[in-house]
Amino acid sequence: MNVFTTDKIRNVVLLGHGGSGKTSLVEAIAYLAGMTNRMGTVDSGNTLSDYDKEEIKRKISIKTTVVPVQWEGYKVNLIDTPGYFDFVGEVEEAASVADAAIIVISAKTGIEVGTKRAWELCEKRKLPRMFFVTDMDEDQASYREVVEGLQALYGKRIAPFHLPIRENEQFVGYVNVIQQKAKRWNDKGTVDKFDVPDYSLENLNICRDALLEAVAETSEEFMERFFEGDEFSEDEIRSALRVGVHDGSVVPVLMGSNTLARGQFTLMADIIKYFPSPDRCKIAGINTENNEVFEADYDFSKPKSAYVFKTIADPYIGKYSLIKVNSGVLKSDDVLFNYHRDAEERLGKIYTICGNKVEEVKELHAGDIGALAKLTVTQTTDTLSTKKNPVTYIRAAISKPYVYRQYKAKNKGDEDKISQALSKLLMEDLTLRYVNDSENSQTLLYGISATHLEVVQNVLREKYKVDIDLLRPKVAFKETITKKADTEYKYKKQSGGHGQYGHVKITMEPSGDMETPYIFEQTVVGGAVPKNYFPAVEKGIAESVKRGPLATYPVTGVKVVLYDGSYHAVDSSEMAFKTASEQAFKKAFMEAGPVLLEPIANIKVIVPDEYTGAVLGDFNKRRARVLGMNPTGEGGYTVIEADIPYIELYEYDTKLYSMTKASGIFSYEFVRYEQAPQEVADREIAAAQAEQ
Repeated sequence: MNVFTTDKIRNVVLLGHGGSGKTSLVEAIAYLAGMTNRMGTVDSGNTLSDYDKEEIKRKISIKTTVVPVQWEGYKVNLIDTPGYFDFVGEVEEAASVADAAIIVISAKTGIEVGTKRAWELCEKRKLPRMFFVTDMDEDQASYREVVEGLQALYGKRIAPFHLPIRENEQFVGYVNVIQQKAKRWNDKGTVDKFDVPDYSLENLNICRDALLEAVAETSEEFMERFFEGDEFSEDEIRSALRVGVHDGSVVPVLMGSNTLARGQFTLMADIIKYFPSPDRCKIAGINTENNEVFEADYDFSKPKSAYVFKTIADPYIGKYSLIKVNSGVLKSDDVLFNYHRDAEERLGKIYTICGNKVEEVKELHAGDIGALAKLTVTQTTDTLSTKKNPVTYIRAAISKPYVYRQYKAKNKGDEDKISQALSKLLMEDLTLRYVNDSENSQTLLYGISATHLEVVQNVLREKYKVDIDLLRPKVAFKETITKKADTEYKYKKQSGGHGQYGHVKITMEPSGDMETPYIFEQTVVGGAVPKNYFPAVEKGIAESVKRGPLATYPVTGVKVVLYDGSYHAVDSSEMAFKTASEQAFKKAFMEAGPVLLEPIANIKVIVPDEYTGAVLGDFNKRRARVLGMNPTGEGGYTVIEADIPYIELYEYDTKLYSMTKASGIFSYEFVRYEQAPQEVADREIAAAQAEQ
């Protein structure tokens, strides 16, 4: 791979719904660029982007892949991303280093949920974008419907650059709306120019008007001329489009066929022509020594700095940190400083990465994307810079995982292997995390969706040769009491020689503090229980609250007072008083009106307005209390807020996906504990008794 200067680089993320054609678009471009001898297909499992076994099996993209393409003296870093929300973290990482986006739409299926999400991400990150409509060779393809749908959603910003030409139901050419000329593909792979067919003139005029209206929006002068009926020259149109595409006020629509490798030449030409090189973009960090803003702006002459946007920790290809150079020129054997880890890293060799293949390069200029091997401490979203100019950049916001399952090793003795494998997966995937829930004796694995966790389970089996079971997690119920009880317990044991003797009298009542498991006090008078046994009594209580007598859940909110008892000068011991207090605790607890408490979450669900009724109906079935509904103010979405028991959140992601056709998203957080309804409590108590 050649070394490219900043002005010759384009960093383009491919976004869109799953199955819209992103991976096959990369394949067609790579083929036309001479990177491959023949185009791979998703169905055959031989594409540059989808090389992982799980991707090949499922026929979908799971990971973000960088494919650098050398095209007519330029380097276009194509960043292919997954289309399904299950792997949204990969998309967010990719978007954090992109300077522009191609949103891919299939002409067969039209605008989908993933299309809208891609647009929203571009809006959030202020990315220049184009639409590329694939599958134009298919019978069901309707370019016009796609364009009209985009215009209905996003208004005058949508500027169709092309019109398809079909003859005998074949996709044979296109009309260039800017030039108002028709072009037909020939057997040599180039195009022949010809007059626009009569049947295309009406659509050309419609698209031309839409394009000129988008151009007119770029300046007041153009707007005046547009309304006065002036004609714009081709140079004026292209100049206005460069400005408009860069600032997002114009969004071109192009089209083609990936399977026939048609339309990609024009797409690549327009990427180079209209998308900004990194040196036309802004990026700033903070100098950690003086807290001043460091305006890197992809300037090769400034001190070196780079942002780590992704980590690959694969047992087959090794560990690579994918970086974007934000300033300076990175060279082999540079020593850079990681402010977040307070450590220096020697870079060693520098690579470009294409799918799962790496190629060494001498240097990477500001704005370029590459890979560093075997960095010691550096992790995803860290910054590397010089020690003289220590810089940190804002870490990319990555979606928080809310779906979780209990996991267990299928084979005893695999726990350490599983832990090590998960550590590598966590390094790669920031939307994955695991939690040791010691209170409920379970280990939890969190992800974006049930599908996401199933993929992790399969990767552990295929790549790391360890098997886990994903199980329904235990909900963190708690136990407490509702009234006061007074009881005693005498522990007495004689077995020859010294015996065991401990006798306690206690009262138990609600403490009023539900954040604290227990409060212990003693009011013993006259030495009925010697002071040196008080700690043993409290230790017995501390042990007892870990597993309540009702259903073995942790106890909270109880106050225990030791007020009397007795001891034996020879047979009493700390163990005897600890045992006596444990038994007294159980007895008092069951006499004090024990109840089960269930955790309650505050949930926020964002859905298109047409699905609010379905979500509310489902909430009623899940014992949720709706607190409010508020429009988001954009895109016809509503936020529904409710309180819902944690036990009702199980498999909610799957239900919401089906109810809203994948358009709904949710988040939640713990708010409080409430007394569980009797039928829920009875079910949990019966389950606990069955396990004993």
